Amino acid sequence: MSTAVLGAPARLAMPERLLTALGLLLLALVGAGLLVHRPGAPSIGSGWRVRVFVELLAAASLVYFLACAVVLRRPGRPGTIWLVLGVALAMRLPLLPVPPFLSSDLYRYVWDGRVQLAGINPYRYIPADPALARLRDQAIYPHVNRREYAPTIYPPTTQLVFRAVAAIAQTPLAIKTVMVAFELLAVACLWRLTVLAGLPPARVLIYAWNPLAAWCYAGNGHVDALAIGLLGVTLLCRALRLDGWAGAMLGAAILVKFLPVVVAPAIWRPWRWRMPIAAAAIMVLFYAFYLDVGAKVLGFLSSYGREEGLSHGSGIWLLAGLQRLLPLPGWANAAYLALGTAALGLYALRVALPGRLPGHHARRMETDIVQVCQRAGVLAIGFMLLLTPHYPWYFPYLAMFAVVAPARSLIWMSAAPLLLYLSPWNEFFFWPSLIYGPALALAALDLCRPMLPALDSRNLA
Repeated sequence: MSTAVLGAPARLAMPERLLTALGLLLLALVGAGLLVHRPGAPSIGSGWRVRVFVELLAAASLVYFLACAVVLRRPGRPGTIWLVLGVALAMRLPLLPVPPFLSSDLYRYVWDGRVQLAGINPYRYIPADPALARLRDQAIYPHVNRREYAPTIYPPTTQLVFRAVAAIAQTPLAIKTVMVAFELLAVACLWRLTVLAGLPPARVLIYAWNPLAAWCYAGNGHVDALAIGLLGVTLLCRALRLDGWAGAMLGAAILVKFLPVVVAPAIWRPWRWRMPIAAAAIMVLFYAFYLDVGAKVLGFLSSYGREEGLSHGSGIWLLAGLQRLLPLPGWANAAYLALGTAALGLYALRVALPGRLPGHHARRMETDIVQVCQRAGVLAIGFMLLLTPHYPWYFPYLAMFAVVAPARSLIWMSAAPLLLYLSPWNEFFFWPSLIYGPALALAALDLCRPMLPALDSRNLA
């Protein structure tokens, strides 16, 4: 598909100077965020430091949104990709050596790897169990969250990576470096996807310059970066018609945090079973490594929904708002989840079962790549709007799909949840409304007025 269909006319030159200025501004805001943190503090520091930090991230997001607008309006020269990659790497490098201060999840990763190196199934004991006393130290164990009551929640793919990293180094820097490596893997795959789709490679900026991604993964080492890398490989294998490899990578991604299962219907090529079979095989294989603990292999997953308010609705944005207006019946949460899941499921069925048998009007590769990312983006953001998670690191992966199939709502939702680092009223409706309210409005606008022209019907045959 030509860039004239999916983007601005090729005769318009990319304003590299403007992108350079925006990139330097992003780097300055990252540095300023590091300076706000009080050295040695396990979190940002005092209340004013938190507010200033969030304000700096908000400013960085505005710069990011402007950079996305620039790169979408002007396709630019081929060499612009090196500017994009250079800024992306420079945003992350200063964050790597700094101990995580926005979340303590990373210490659980190191702990789980250490437990496995000791020959113990990580799902068997909570960290505070006396059986693990010999593994405790002052560098990692005191920072492990929920150590007194929660077994690990992380699925088998993450555990295999934790073990591999622990065999090399049991430090936050080792985990963060691996997560950034998976981010870079995703960026490389997205770059290749843009080439295959006939799009400007500079569009990888839409993910690579996301300031929330930099802080979540380079700054705090969240395991979502592992899923992002695996999803990048999945999308590339899907574009190349390597169904078995696409399924294997998707299965591995699902066993990072389960969220990637939502986009599976968009990635599956209808009536071709190699991908789902490969995905299922990888998931069974990875779980087999840990099944000696039986049902405990699910870890803290069953309790997590209750802790986050998902089981009774107090942690879901829309229901939290309705509960402030009127008392809701006990079945309201179940009805909301059932209706939302049904709506998302109907769209997933429409995507996965288009009613055509193999061989009927095979689409061109360019068109196919764009439609896969469009549909995956709809499924991903629909799921996020349904459950409205409370943690910023769940969201940056949405920008992956916007690289190939830009949508205002995807770009907004990939960065705006930085506001969740601050909770001034300690509730789940009014402050999150600053995120989810605009997201719904932008999603409606995307439906009525897509960012880019519709696909040329001649490319669908």
